[in-house]
Formats: sequence, structure tokens, C-alpha cells
Amino acid sequence: MYYTGVRAYFTQEWDKAAELLEKSIATKDALFRIRRQCHDNCVAAGQDKLAKLDSEEGSLWDLWALDWVQQRAECVRFCVGRSVSPAGQLPVSMDIEYEFSTRNPYNFLQVTYYKLEKLQKAASAAHTFFVANPSHLEMRNNIEKYRRMEGVTDEAFQDRELHNERHWALYDSAVLLEASSEWAQAAKTWKECVNETLRQTAECRVQCEVASQLLPEDRGVDGVEGVYEKAAALSLSLLSCQQSCVTQVATRPGRISAQEDFLPTQLEHLHIAQFKAGDLAGAVQTLRSLLLFYPSDADNLENLQLYYDTLGGDTESQAPQPAQEIVRYVSRSLQEKKLLYFGMENLNFNFIDPDLWTPEDVVPESLRETWRAEKEKINKKMKEGEKEEEMDDSGFYAGGSVHQVGVTITMDDGALNGTNRVVLDGVMTQKECDAILQLATAAASAGDGYRGRRSPHTPHEKFEGLTVLRAAKFAQDGLVNQSDARLLHELGERVRVLLHSYFRSPSALHFSFTHLVCRSAITGDQEGRLDLSHPVHVDNCLLEPDTRQCWREPPAFTHRDLSAILYLNDNFDGGELFFTNRDAKTVTARVKPSCGRLVGFSSGPVNPHGVTAVTAGRRCALALWFTKEKLHKDMEREEAEALWAADGQSVKKKEEEEGEGKATSGRSGRSQVAKERSRGRNRVTGGKDEL
Repeated sequence: MYYTGVRAYFTQEWDKAAELLEKSIATKDALFRIRRQCHDNCVAAGQDKLAKLDSEEGSLWDLWALDWVQQRAECVRFCVGRSVSPAGQLPVSMDIEYEFSTRNPYNFLQVTYYKLEKLQKAASAAHTFFVANPSHLEMRNNIEKYRRMEGVTDEAFQDRELHNERHWALYDSAVLLEASSEWAQAAKTWKECVNETLRQTAECRVQCEVASQLLPEDRGVDGVEGVYEKAAALSLSLLSCQQSCVTQVATRPGRISAQEDFLPTQLEHLHIAQFKAGDLAGAVQTLRSLLLFYPSDADNLENLQLYYDTLGGDTESQAPQPAQEIVRYVSRSLQEKKLLYFGMENLNFNFIDPDLWTPEDVVPESLRETWRAEKEKINKKMKEGEKEEEMDDSGFYAGGSVHQVGVTITMDDGALNGTNRVVLDGVMTQKECDAILQLATAAASAGDGYRGRRSPHTPHEKFEGLTVLRAAKFAQDGLVNQSDARLLHELGERVRVLLHSYFRSPSALHFSFTHLVCRSAITGDQEGRLDLSHPVHVDNCLLEPDTRQCWREPPAFTHRDLSAILYLNDNFDGGELFFTNRDAKTVTARVKPSCGRLVGFSSGPVNPHGVTAVTAGRRCALALWFTKEKLHKDMEREEAEALWAADGQSVKKKEEEEGEGKATSGRSGRSQVAKERSRGRNRVTGGKDEL
């Protein structure tokens, strides 16, 4: 059905292609549902034989076991056969598996719906494909075009496969709640994430059990395998498939490698959130569950003793036991691993263990040397990856000239302990700072963004924003001074020219977004405050401090290449910009705001940064991002320039003089190197990230 739809696509039979491609997606989902239902319906089949397995010996035990397996298999086959044709029950090819795992049907669908002028559906298909293919430049460009098309709403940009990835949505939500110190809600969301991960794993295991499998390879007349060996090989294949569900569930759409220790990592987050939320009993139960994976982990044992001491009394004997679903998960997994390693040792079966927590005593003695060597190989790769991770591939080279009179280099890479970072002073005069502050006061709360509401990053601050276009329109309506609005525009150009020269950009820099941002401390709401004005993040990728990785994919602004912040004042408390390592905890440099001070840095993973809490007063700054890709330049800025041109006012621009840079494809920022567990607990992902 899918390939017939693809053929219709290439012959430009658009209606037929849309129908068949949609049917192929729906059929796959329906087949999975039928398999699951039949599995549940046939659980009891042959169970009357189970009681005899414990009482029989020798060949009779084998016969009763065979009878049980056969009855259950017949039940499942009959159940599936009522709803699925014989052809539909056959194993699908690896090509089809690959096409659907990479969401390629949505690639064809987005073009098909575009040709049929069904733009809303085209945008939805494009977004769904792009989630799993974030470095696909053409699709990213298509999405930007759809956003500008009439009749396409924000509702179109929804992931149609989200129902299969709900655990990742919960994971990201829980991390954000942690960053906001909302511990009770974070604990609740982590618990939901754990349960959903277990559910998704169970669903994957069911598909392994019920889906048709290829029979073991027949080695011909010279083969020595008998019926028992073939049955063993088939059973081991099933167990291997079910073990691989750990990797499948722990791999985000569009990523090559899974997140190591995905379930233990969630449990670690959960017990910390429960402890900080005051749920000590829950924290003890979760931590004891975590210790099933790593029973000798010194930090976790120390934390458990801390929880016992906090509870007081003879708590060790009275404390909650590990969660039963985790006990079953670990026990089942260890039993399966023992059988699979037995198959490796005695039946030449190939098995790749998906877990880092597998204890050494599960591995047969004859395989341990190879197993240790593989572990050492992984550790070596991780160390090499950590050494390489601070390489900046942005194409910028700090240290260029600064031509503007009065501008001085206050801090460079050395002073800021990083790569492609700079602090310039004297970019604005005090008079210019006062003018833009007056503009912010007059227009920001009615401009755009958050309109003076509470900040999206902290409940302790108000957040106001104004873009160049809104300033131009306010000036046109006489609400603000025309000269102030034009100064806002000109300052962006001033910053662009300075940074283009200093970072020796080999291609033109285009404005991606410009935002005049003010953060104000809410009076009476600062006591005991521990959060940040803006949590640690990276501007063009999603930072994971746990793994020290940064994923260049939505919702991050992946097209951003260079970031800048131009400060307007210093009459407030807090609000310092700071840079960190990828762990989001180790601070490498701090910058205190002042009028006319400009901070510039490459937008990638070498420059995680955040803003300390504004505890008194109002902090205003002009935040700017630049891109090398002309396709992603700020259209609102050009609209503002068109407004001024229509009024007979010219706009000074130097961008064309520097030459046009070629659009570059988005880099994935992925690493295939497995990462060890980390106890960093302040991961922050994407969002509207005005500095």
C-alpha cells in the first residue's frame, strides 16, 4: 500500500497518493492496536497447563510446555487473522521499517497536500517529518514558507506521532518544572514520565511477541541444529527484540543514539523532586527502586541514609519497599539477560546488551573479557567525546578589528574563559541609553512579547518586550518619538557591523531577531528566591547537562549563529549574564551590565549561559541574534524599513557591502558516543529565549 502510494506520488496522481499514504499510516497504527488486543485476549490461553509444569519431570515437562506455547500461539494467530489478511501478517521488509521509522511517509504527504492546495495538512505533515529529521534543510525551509502562507494556523504545526512519544513530552515538561523549582509538580510529572516509559516499553515488548518473526536460518544438510536448537534461536530472537525496546523507547525522534540509563535517570530526578517537595516516603521508595539498578552506588546509598536520618526512628525496616513495577522490570530483565548470554556462549547467538547497569555476574565467565573490553571501549569514546565537545564549529574566529571610534575590548576569550566570546564597551552613549530606556517605558508594555506580564522564566519578575517593527508602527501613529524608533533600528546595525568584524565572519550576517527586553523585579516577591531570571540554555540547540550534549533540533532556534546583548542600564540588583560549562553548573565567566556594554558570542553549545535573578529594579537590554542563512533573516525588520521608506526616510544598511553569505545546512549537534550517568540536575531546554 505504501509503495503504491509512492508510485502514485511520482506519477503526480496527487489524490490517489494522499489516500494511499494516509491509509498506510493508519493501517500500521491499526495493526499495532490489533496485535495488542489479541495479546491481551490470549493471556489466559493454555494457562491450565502451567500448573503441571511444576510437577512433571523429563519429557513430560517439555510436552506440557509445548502444549501451553502452542495453545497461546494458536489463540493469537486466530485472533489476528479475524482482522488482518494473511499478507498483512507477514513480516515487513527492513526498507519499510526504515521508511516509517524515519517518518518518510510524511515527507511525501507534505508535497502531496501542497499540490492539492491543502496547506494546513501540508504544514502538519512537514512538521511531523521535521521532528524526526531536524537537519533536513529543505523541510525546514518549507516550514518557514508554510508559516507565512495565508490560511495556515499555528495548530497545523503539531506532531502527528506525538501519541507514540508522550514520555518525551513528559520528560521535557518535568525538566522545565525543575528549572522553575516547582518541585511538587515536577515530582508528579516525573512519576507520570516513569509510568509512561514503562507503558511504552511494555507496548514495544508486546509487538515483539505478537508480530510475525522470520524463522531461524536453515543451514542445510550439513547443519547440526535440531528442532530444540531452532526453537531456542527463535526464543532468543524474541528476548533480544524485547531487550532492544529499552533502546527504542530511550531514543528521541530524529536522534541516532539512545539516552543511556533512561529509566534510572528518571528515577534519580524523581527522588530528588520528591525530597524537595517534602514527600520523604516517596523519595525513599523511589531511591530504593533506583538502587535495584545500581545497588552499590555510593552517592545513592548516602542519599538514602540522609532520607532515613531525616525521617528519624527505625525507618530502615519500616521504610517503603521499592516500587513493585520496578522490581518486576529489573527481575525480568536480569532473567532475560542470563538466557541471552547463555545463547551467546553456547548457541553462537548475537546479543547487544542495551543497559549500562547490567551486573558483571550475569555475564558468563568466558564472555567477561570481551564484555569488559567493550565497556572500556565505550569509556574511551566518552572521554574522547568530552575532550572534543568544546570545539566550536560556528566558523567564527574571535580577535578581529573593532573600527568604531570609542569602542574598546573589555574582555576577550581569555578573560571570559571560553571560545568566541567578547565584551565591548562604549557602543552607546549615555544619551542614547536614556533615549532607548524612554522608548521602552513608553512602548514596551504595549508592544509585543509578554506585555508586562510575569516572565515565562520566573514568577518573580515581569517581562516586557518591543520589536523594531512595533516601534516603527508606534512612531508612525505618534505614540513614540520617530527618532527613538529609528535609533533602535540603527543600534542593531551598529552591533552587527562590530561583531561581523570582530568575529571575522566569512559570510554575511543577517538579523534573525531583535528584541528590546526589560525584566522588572516584582516588589515583595523576592524573599527566599533561589531561581534565575533566565535558566542556563544554549541559543541554537537543546542543552542536556546530564549527558553534556546539545541537540540542534526544534524547539531550539537552530538557525541562529551569533548572539548579542546590548545593555542600557545598571541601576538594578542582580541580572548578571554568566557563562557555564555544558553541565549548566560550573560558571566560567560573569558579565555585569552597564550602559553601552555589548556582549557577543557564538550561539552554539560552547556557550551555555543564563541570567541571575533581578531582585530589585528594572533591567533593560537589546537582545539580538544573527544568522548566516538569508532564508531566516528577520522579515519584521525589513517590514519596518519598508514603512520608513514609504514615508520617504532612508535606512542606513551596510549588509550588502559585506557580501552575501551562502545558506548553510543545519548541523545536528548529535554525538553517537554513549554517555555515563551524571548527577547534574538543572537541564534547561528551548523556549522563547530573550537574554
